[in-house]
Amino acid sequence: MQHITSEQIAAMEKLYRLNLINSVTGYKSANLIATRSDEKGANVAVFSSVTHLGSNPALLGFITRPTQEVPRNTYKNIKESNYFTVNHIQKDMIESAHRTAAKYEEEVSEFQKTGLEEEYLDSFYAPYVKQSTVKLGCKFVNEYFIKENNTVLVIGAIEHIYYDESIQAPDGWLRLDDSETVAINGLDAYALPSLLDRFHYARPDEEIKSFFNQKD
Repeated sequence: MQHITSEQIAAMEKLYRLNLINSVTGYKSANLIATRSDEKGANVAVFSSVTHLGSNPALLGFITRPTQEVPRNTYKNIKESNYFTVNHIQKDMIESAHRTAAKYEEEVSEFQKTGLEEEYLDSFYAPYVKQSTVKLGCKFVNEYFIKENNTVLVIGAIEHIYYDESIQAPDGWLRLDDSETVAINGLDAYALPSLLDRFHYARPDEEIKSFFNQKD
């Protein structure tokens, strides 16, 4: 088994280190975050750092670099408008989604360059991605600067949720493999997860029970 120390990590060539560290922590969520500026128009970008923070209240977070280093249109638009959307990336969207990672000029909308389509629902300020089958409308509530690597954790409250009812179980759970939602491996690889099993709530000294493989 390969063994690498922190000293070896620090000495690695930049791109090699980026690929290793971004993939070694496991699969990540694959989402498009869309925002809008009254002056510059709509913006959409791929993010692999969106994560669940709580269900009551319903909160999520994602990591971005601060605008002092290079222009961050997503972050800038959120701070100006307070609204953004999170849109799952599906199997047939991966090339268009990945294209949003290119460094376009601020006045250029990624929607126009990638084939992704803006969609406005229920008078929400920020656009959704029309092709996405799971979409969240969020309001900015807070941010936390992470001094260790000069990033910002952006916190959003989930105000709207859209999805196809066919992927939902009676208890509320969404079966995302039915919607062909993808995951990200590293910086640039996209994977289609396959559901292995789903288990009931785990309690000490009790047998683990499967939702799908019930024993007689």
